[in-house]
Amino acid sequence: MKILIVKTSSLGDVIHTLPALTDALRVYPDLEVDWLVEKNFSEPLRWHKGVKRIIEIEFRKWRKTPWQAWQQGHWQSVYKQLRQNHYDIIIDAQGLLKSALMAFVAKGKRHGLAMGSSRDPVAPWLYHHRHAIDWQTHAIERVRQLFAKALHYPMPNTEADYGLQAFFNPYLSAQSAQYILFLHGTTWDTKLWPLPEWQALGQKLKKAGYQIRLPWGNTVEKERAEAIAKACDGQVLPPLNLREIALELINAQAVIAVDTGLGHLAAALSVPTLSLYGSTDANKTGTRGHNQQHLSVQYHCAPCLQQQCRWVKEGETPPCYNTLSDNYVMQTLQSLLQEVPS
Repeated sequence: MKILIVKTSSLGDVIHTLPALTDALRVYPDLEVDWLVEKNFSEPLRWHKGVKRIIEIEFRKWRKTPWQAWQQGHWQSVYKQLRQNHYDIIIDAQGLLKSALMAFVAKGKRHGLAMGSSRDPVAPWLYHHRHAIDWQTHAIERVRQLFAKALHYPMPNTEADYGLQAFFNPYLSAQSAQYILFLHGTTWDTKLWPLPEWQALGQKLKKAGYQIRLPWGNTVEKERAEAIAKACDGQVLPPLNLREIALELINAQAVIAVDTGLGHLAAALSVPTLSLYGSTDANKTGTRGHNQQHLSVQYHCAPCLQQQCRWVKEGETPPCYNTLSDNYVMQTLQSLLQEVPS
C-alpha cells in the first residue's frame, strides 16, 4: 500500500505525527510512505525509517511572493511531485484548508477530520472520507486515531513511539554528561518563561554541579542565552542545525523547555524533560513520552491560547508566571532526575 501524509508544519506538529506512522508500519510493514512537509521541518522525517520520499514545500515563503514563486517554477514542481504517483490513501493530518487543497491535488482517496473535529470548517468538504475524533484528546492521540481509522486497524493502546531512537542510538554517550540544556526560545511571547527565573534557576543548577548549555535560533534568542549564561557561567552554543541540536539533547542529563518544537523533539528522543506551560494547554499539546513532566501556571485565565496577554502591555511578563517560580522548577527537576534510571 502506498500512502501520502500531508503534515506541513510546525516542528512540534510534525513530531506529533511520527507515532501514528510507527503504528501504521507495525500493521503494514511494507507500507510505502511519501510525506508533504515544509522544508524547514523536514529533517526529522529523514530519521524515521518509514518515510520513503519527502516532498518539500516552502509555502510560508512562497505566499509572501506568490508570483515570483510561480515564475521560478516552485508551485509547478510541487504539483508535478504530488501528481507523480497514485496513492491508495492520502491522509491530511494538518486539517487546514491549505493542507486539504494540497491533498486535493494528489491522486488518491483523501482522508481527514470530520466537521466538528477539524479546526477548519471548509477542509472536510475536500475529503472523500471524514473521521470524527474528540477535540479533548491529546494532539498525538488524535493523529494516531486518524491513521487507525483511515488505514482500518484498531487504535493501539501502547505509548507513543516516535521511531527515532534507532537512528540516534549510535550517537549516545556511555553516560549522559553533567549538563542541563535550556530550551528558552519559542514563537509566542506568552510562552516565554521570564528571564530572571531562567537566571535564578541557572545559578541553582550551577551550585548543584551542573553546567548549563544554551542553544538559540535568532538574534533575540541569542541575547537571552547570553544573559542567562552570564548569570550562571553557562555555555552559549554556536549556531546549530536540527541534527546537531538533537545530538546535544540526547547526551544531556536533562532538558528544561518552554512550549517549543525542540521540547517535543526532546520527548521524541526520550530525554528527561521538564516542560513549562503558560498560555498553552499541556493536556492537549504537551510533550509525551518517557521521562516527561509538565508544570503549568495556575491562573484564572490559563491556558488562554493567546499570543498576547491581555493583562499586560506588549513585552511585559504575563502575571500567570508568578505561579511558576525557579524554586518550584528546581524542586520538580530534582524529583524528575531521581526517577530516571541511572
